[in-house]
Amino acid sequence: MTFGILACGAYIPRLRLARRVIAEANSWINPSLKGQAKGERAICNWDEDSVTMAVAAGRDALAAHDRTAVTALYIASTTLPFLDRLNAGIVGEALTLPPGAQALDIGGSQRAGTSALSNALNNAGQTLVVATENRSARAASPAEMISGDAAAAILVGEGNPLARLVASATQTADFVDHYRTIESEYDYSWEERWVRDTGYMAIIPPLITRCLASAGLTPADVSHFCLPTALPRVANAVAKAAGIADAAVADNLHAGCGDTGAAHALLMLVSALERAKPGERILAVGFGQGADVLLFEVMAAMPAIAGRLGVSGHLTRRREETNYTKFLAFNDNIEIERGMRAETDKLTPLSALWRNHETVTAFIGGKCETCGTLQFPKSRICVNPNCNAVDTQQPHPFADTIGRINSYTADRLTYSPDPPACYGMIQFDGGGRWMMDFTDVEPDALTVGTAMQMTFRIKDIDAQRGFRRYFWKAAPSNAESK
Repeated sequence: MTFGILACGAYIPRLRLARRVIAEANSWINPSLKGQAKGERAICNWDEDSVTMAVAAGRDALAAHDRTAVTALYIASTTLPFLDRLNAGIVGEALTLPPGAQALDIGGSQRAGTSALSNALNNAGQTLVVATENRSARAASPAEMISGDAAAAILVGEGNPLARLVASATQTADFVDHYRTIESEYDYSWEERWVRDTGYMAIIPPLITRCLASAGLTPADVSHFCLPTALPRVANAVAKAAGIADAAVADNLHAGCGDTGAAHALLMLVSALERAKPGERILAVGFGQGADVLLFEVMAAMPAIAGRLGVSGHLTRRREETNYTKFLAFNDNIEIERGMRAETDKLTPLSALWRNHETVTAFIGGKCETCGTLQFPKSRICVNPNCNAVDTQQPHPFADTIGRINSYTADRLTYSPDPPACYGMIQFDGGGRWMMDFTDVEPDALTVGTAMQMTFRIKDIDAQRGFRRYFWKAAPSNAESK
């Protein structure tokens, strides 16, 4: 048995905003944005954030693995929604990981993802590392153009790994290229040339040399060089300074996704693992107040797993969003009139949330031990009219069950951040049904019988108290929405 990367996955939101749209909308104030107007950036839907993306990436990574074997969960991000609530606890429960699994939130730096992965590679047992980011940026700023939303997940432990860690090196330095405080909403960034010359070029190449030397390898042994940076040609310049071939520099995913902050190093690593061949070596770097350098040797080609999309699959699964105002509204960068129907008090009784947490967060229903009938939610009495047994239901997971639309409504009277509100009756394969919200759908394309998969999303936000309420929604099945 070898310790290493057992599985990996990713999540990139389906919506993509062309940078051209951002540049055109803001040309009156910042004409220079036209120089960055190529490609598109991934953007969260109104009901997505760093927690929901972490759940989606974790499900992608664990598509063919026993979740009960996971002993630890690390969530790395600088944009987790709760400052004093364990975000990893929400993710772990939504993934139905064992309650005894350790759960940690890791942040404070853009290299939080690689630092979390480095620590996981020194743990016993199986650790799921998820890096996720949903950063805000000022309208008409370069950061708005280059950023993107995404998450990546990597499972490490003993077994038959995809890749094993050969060597690593780390350095901590309070080099401040940008920062955000508890009082500020947006990052404040310093001058790019100084960041390049004094930061990337001075810190990373010596660290790469140290990492390779400890493994007895040379720069020529690196097949894939993953350095997340939005600064043009910096990855190539760092590679050259370290002696790594320019051909080894990995695609930074800028054209179809954007820079995803703390998630980006792991996102690029997952992308490299999807392309790499056995025997090749991947050098992944995380930069932020120092740097982490991780050198992996690929042990096996990425297997084809039903239900797993990874980076390449999620890049293909896309829908263009051309409405810049909608993007601003989704990110609360403009205040819009939402109407009287949006004024409902959305207080969440925390006691009720706890009593129903398995139903709400893990989407657990019931299965009757007497007749085998499935139902959601679980209740004391079996819904089968020929059974009606009492207290015979055992917990049954519905999150990974495909359902089909029995009926649907596209409602423009009720409030929705992205009208119309689409919802309907879902009949689950194998039994059970539930009236639920839809997401990532085109109202005109809804039809009875459409296959739908369950996805963990924001149900609504209590703006008065700052609480986000999560639940499961139905989205078109990946098998039918590619």
